[in-house]
Amino acid sequence: MIVNNTNREKNVVTFDVTLDAAEFEKYVAEAYKKVKKNITVPGFRKGKAPRAVVEGMYGKDVFYDDAMSEAAPEAFTFAAAEAQLRTVGQPTVTKYEFNDEKALVLYFSTDVWPEVELGQYKGVECPKSKVEVLDEDIQGELESMQKENGRIQTVERAAAEGDTVVIDFVGTVDGEEFKGGKAEDYSLTLGSGSFVPGFEEQLVGISAGEEKDVNVHFPEKYTAELADKDAVFHVVCHEVKETILPALDDEFAKDNDFDTLEELKKSIYDRLYNSRKSVSDSAFEELIVDKAAEQMQCDIPQSMIEEQLDYLVNRYASYMAAQGLKLEDYLEMINSDMATFRENYREQAVKDVRNEVFLQAVAQAEGIECTEEDMEEDYATLAKQYGMTVEKVKAAISAAEMKEEILHKKAAKFVADNGVAVDEVEEPEEAPAEE
Repeated sequence: MIVNNTNREKNVVTFDVTLDAAEFEKYVAEAYKKVKKNITVPGFRKGKAPRAVVEGMYGKDVFYDDAMSEAAPEAFTFAAAEAQLRTVGQPTVTKYEFNDEKALVLYFSTDVWPEVELGQYKGVECPKSKVEVLDEDIQGELESMQKENGRIQTVERAAAEGDTVVIDFVGTVDGEEFKGGKAEDYSLTLGSGSFVPGFEEQLVGISAGEEKDVNVHFPEKYTAELADKDAVFHVVCHEVKETILPALDDEFAKDNDFDTLEELKKSIYDRLYNSRKSVSDSAFEELIVDKAAEQMQCDIPQSMIEEQLDYLVNRYASYMAAQGLKLEDYLEMINSDMATFRENYREQAVKDVRNEVFLQAVAQAEGIECTEEDMEEDYATLAKQYGMTVEKVKAAISAAEMKEEILHKKAAKFVADNGVAVDEVEEPEEAPAEE
């Protein structure tokens, strides 16, 4: 194969590839072999007619279209590799012809990875949320642990807020029982907010063995059967229980694998701080990459955006399938269509592609590299995350895909590490109008 006339205009490259007569003949022969079983010629059994006979009946070029279709992908791949083109989207065969030497000439047009002129990507200012862990945050965590370690015991007194009552109840509307309004030996923690508003509050003060009618009004936004209706629940209380909470002291800490309460508090602080810092760092990185990417000069091929749109739509379709619903059926339910659905995702697709191109350019500009150790580490992380073997992860994610993902991740970290975090600026209060 010979590649000629490579020309680039913005992000579109055109070229032609010549296959000499001998090369093209291989594809013609292959085309004949693929279709001959379906060819019927008088005097021959189906699929047994010699190629020369078929060409004699239908013309020498009878297999040329099929041969060209077979030759085109291989010719394109060869040419793209020889010209070191990073192609995107699907190539187009603009035309094909045969020259005087009976050679096939294929003319291609393809989008390629865009050229980038980076703007400022070091020292970019971007707001970053402050990481704080307050005393009340730690106290809240301690109280949650305290409740988890609480001991429940039956008490011989009236129920108070926070107690658990074991009850039977029957609900009626206009004297008629309704579906879901009846239960026996139901454990209800007063103040949990798990029942219709007003129900739990009226049980404060009830004792074991006592019966009581509880009057409630169902909210407007409830089941159609009960929405905005008055109801009466006849309640029989069998038992009142209270939760005995352990003291928050060194003994409590020891029960939770720490020597002292202060060590436990320090552990809670570290956990909350690291978790919140991770969220803050991720949000900052995302914002600063967006901001820096907006400053680059780049003409992004439409084919890249359409491919990303395909990805986003397919991902949503997979999500819907997991819910047992086809995307087409869902769109019909919401009175929409695929064209509108895709358009709703276009802004996200443009942003995704822009950031991808930006991070690739940063990685190249800064000489950021992906090592074998980086790849093995990420493969191992994904394998652990999804409960798969490393070999299966490698089969699912190619080395090229993994390398690109790691380069982008490193480039994003580089931009964030070299960015300037600024405090969130609050909008000033409006000054009072002068009289």
